[in-house]
Amino acid sequence: MSKTDIWQGTLALMILKTLDTLGPLHGYGIARRIEQTSGDRLSLNYGTLYPSLLKLEQEGWIVSEWGVSENNRKAKYYKLTRAGRKQLEREANEWNQTTAIVARFFEPVEDQS
Repeated sequence: MSKTDIWQGTLALMILKTLDTLGPLHGYGIARRIEQTSGDRLSLNYGTLYPSLLKLEQEGWIVSEWGVSENNRKAKYYKLTRAGRKQLEREANEWNQTTAIVARFFEPVEDQS
């Protein structure tokens, strides 16, 4: 199976969930974790990741601070805020409802006769 791009609107949810699960991470770590969690089926473009991180930070759902990465390089680390945790809960509920609705369209149709 070839790698696919992240679906529109789901990247923020994946970033929030990744930070909720693993705690503070730098951008590269977030990207690797999302790709790893997808079983390497998703390919994360940095031109997509960083604008999403910036938008999440502007929304107040994550905060960032400079730190040092595992290989001794300066890196910006992102962390979930309390508001981000609440947003994650809302988005997860919406996602579950949406996927349940779409799944209904793929259920076998019962004979109406």
